[in-house]
Amino acid sequence: MLTDTLAKFLEFITVHYMLSGAFLIIVVLLIVQQSRNSGRNLSSRELTAMVNRDEAFILDIRPKKDFVAGHIVGSENISSDQLKTRMADLEKYKDKTIIVVCASGVNAGSACSELKKAGFNAARLSGGITGWRSENLPVVK
Repeated sequence: MLTDTLAKFLEFITVHYMLSGAFLIIVVLLIVQQSRNSGRNLSSRELTAMVNRDEAFILDIRPKKDFVAGHIVGSENISSDQLKTRMADLEKYKDKTIIVVCASGVNAGSACSELKKAGFNAARLSGGITGWRSENLPVVK
């Protein structure tokens, strides 16, 4: 069953090579565009260095209960569903990079896009708080 489906797929690609190529190019362009809009990924080491040089502010977009259970020292919490309405609270950090932290690094991209639309310089912590904890880095409660 699977080999039959795979054979049909390969036949489609070879018969419609122009269409398949165009589709592949569009997918690559969409991935590149999305990665540009969603901010660059920062490692925990880069985050720490930027905060130590007073170049960054850490914004945790997880729900309040998750934030209270453990967060990066110095971070502030504005949950992702409140971000648009509380954008004015971040104006004082306009001169810094806002590093967005979520649970796993997946949801931070959309928050970075919103921040960039509002004129902020935004990046995201690669792996989110899960990655931070997996490196045995400290969290506060």
